[in-house]
Amino acid sequence: MKLKFIVFALITIIFYSCGSAKRARIREQRINTVIQTARAYTGTPYKWGGTSRTGIDCSGLLCNSFRSANYVLPRTSDAQSKVGSKVKRRLLAPGDLVFFATGKKRRKITHVGLVTDTRGGRVKFIHSSSSLGVVESYLDTEYYDKRYITARRPF
Repeated sequence: MKLKFIVFALITIIFYSCGSAKRARIREQRINTVIQTARAYTGTPYKWGGTSRTGIDCSGLLCNSFRSANYVLPRTSDAQSKVGSKVKRRLLAPGDLVFFATGKKRRKITHVGLVTDTRGGRVKFIHSSSSLGVVESYLDTEYYDKRYITARRPF
């Protein structure tokens, strides 16, 4: 009887870990799809309210990118800041959303980016800059560091 229980427990652990690994692989594939889609917009000029390759804003970039992985995000950066789970800055990973207050109100979220890389201890994110269009930037630059508000993990 004891042997049957041990065998059952081992089979359960193996089965559960296989399912967990599969979910992790699927999540990683979705994140890669989102990042690749966002990077395909590199160089696209900024356009307030834009959602196409002729002009796109920061939240439109992320809506389009996440849609490529069958995930629907709200249209505005402020609404996007309420999706998923909160992430501490030191735990950021590719696929996370980073939010900034770039307007006159110091705590009002007006800008969003997508974390693309965290190697070397530096967080890189892609976004649509009003002056540069779609580019990748580092979170620790003075401009973004001062304006950083929060981060979220959509899935």
